[in-house]
Amino acid sequence: MPDPHPMIDAWVNPNFATTHVDPTVAGIFPGLEARRRRGTSLSQLIDEMDAASVERAVLCAGYRGADSIGWVDEAVAAHPDRFSGSLVIDPRLGMDAVRSLEHAVRDRGYVMARVMALETQLPYDHASYYPIYAKCVELEVPISVNVGIPGPRVPGRCQDPIMLDEVCYFFPELKAIMAHGGDPWAEVCVKLMRKWDNLYYMSSAYSPRRIPTPVLEYLNGHGSTKVMWASDYPILELDWCRRTIDSMSFADATIKQRFVHDNARDVIWPMSEPPSLSTVR
Repeated sequence: MPDPHPMIDAWVNPNFATTHVDPTVAGIFPGLEARRRRGTSLSQLIDEMDAASVERAVLCAGYRGADSIGWVDEAVAAHPDRFSGSLVIDPRLGMDAVRSLEHAVRDRGYVMARVMALETQLPYDHASYYPIYAKCVELEVPISVNVGIPGPRVPGRCQDPIMLDEVCYFFPELKAIMAHGGDPWAEVCVKLMRKWDNLYYMSSAYSPRRIPTPVLEYLNGHGSTKVMWASDYPILELDWCRRTIDSMSFADATIKQRFVHDNARDVIWPMSEPPSLSTVR
């Protein structure tokens, strides 16, 4: 019998961190280093998605190099009903970054761009990002933006979400999704979402029950269309996320459905709705 709440995972890493897991991150997520060494096969990922009733996942390519791009392309080609691609962009590469994004979307069907200030150490209102934002508007794809103090031992001031205030003002057509928690600036994330129609939040790398309280309250109130679940697998395992979410209280079943499925569908695939859970065996 189909699960009444099928899920869409907005962030899955097919092969996480090619060398090692940062010691701080490893301490937060026991077992992550072992999962990194194990790697992830396509069949294994599909089996884990099926077990957790995850009908579709957005695979992250290009993080710390291009090693995962071939993996993502092959997965999308083999299972277009289950996977879509997203590409991490380094805005410091200028027009090469813009061309990489355009090629990924137009020629390879990717559905999202990602930028990570923890890697660039540039705040999101820096001029280097603006060509990427403009290209996302042109291509009609959302951009995922890491916010909050990062787990890895790098400076985090550049991931203060207040930097998105000017970005949203300058690019009112840009759909931006704040990722990785936003802590300790969760209240700022909520205030910005209240202010800007096209600004959203995904729970990637955060246990669903540890999503900051201001965000959970917003989800269960006026922000029911603004907050979406994501695992950042293998940081969080899919079945564990499913069981955790099923143990949580929501204002009503509609809000849970939006959180685990509908909001990602509506923001990431507004022109072509992903398939129903009937494709999941």
